[in-house]
Amino acid sequence: MALKVKFWGVRGSIACPSANHIKYGGNTSCLEIKVGDRRLVLDAGTGIRGLGKTFLKDDISQIHILLTHTHWDHINGFPFFVPAYDPRRSVHIMAGHLRGGEGIQNVLAAQMDNPMFPVPLSAMQAKMRFEDFEAGMSFNIYDDVHVRTAPLNHPNGATGYRIEHAGHAICYVSDTEHVPGKMDQNILGLIEGADLVIYDSTYTEEEFPTKIGWGHSTWNEGVKLCRAAGAKSLAIFHHDPEHEDLFMDKLGEEAKKEWSGTFVAREGMELSYGDE
Repeated sequence: MALKVKFWGVRGSIACPSANHIKYGGNTSCLEIKVGDRRLVLDAGTGIRGLGKTFLKDDISQIHILLTHTHWDHINGFPFFVPAYDPRRSVHIMAGHLRGGEGIQNVLAAQMDNPMFPVPLSAMQAKMRFEDFEAGMSFNIYDDVHVRTAPLNHPNGATGYRIEHAGHAICYVSDTEHVPGKMDQNILGLIEGADLVIYDSTYTEEEFPTKIGWGHSTWNEGVKLCRAAGAKSLAIFHHDPEHEDLFMDKLGEEAKKEWSGTFVAREGMELSYGDE
């Protein structure tokens, strides 16, 4: 079975549903990983709403959600994830940045508590399981689907993921901030030889100096990391809301000239690695 990924949300910071964000999409971070009829979800930004409706249509009963962190743009679609309200479904949610702290269940419950939201977490009638781990740990979601993780440089912490199946690997590295002139060894180890690296490319090199401390990176740094780690391709991801379609077109052309393995992630894009 092939290892597949579909992008349901590629935007960072805040959803931007406008006529100038049609080509690349305005929903915030959410990816679907497919291995046969099994599904993993990476992050629960606004893109997870549409994904949830397809899970009902395809009658997906077991769902695993891996969260990079719990800033709003990565979890604010979760209250609208319809399978979680269905008692016939099973939803397993994992996070690697809250162990020893509040815990992922408490954070998601707080987001849905009064006066922020009218429907509490307890209204979700699916078989809900919440699990906190330490970023850097490895584990199996299924016998043949292995997950490696690494801590990322982001305010309040974040986790990078490497999903492996049948000799192929997809890496999800968002949100993270690089230190100029010093490649992140945690990321290099995580993405080594990967088929695809989905990397936080929120800012341009010109924008980055005024955004230091905000927890994001550039496509230029992603290219450096991928080349050093022998990764095969780079998906530019977590687009700044200010970067409209025409801006992203030009950015993508520039990045492609720098490294042919680079492309801009678009909402709805699907990629496959390995045999069907």
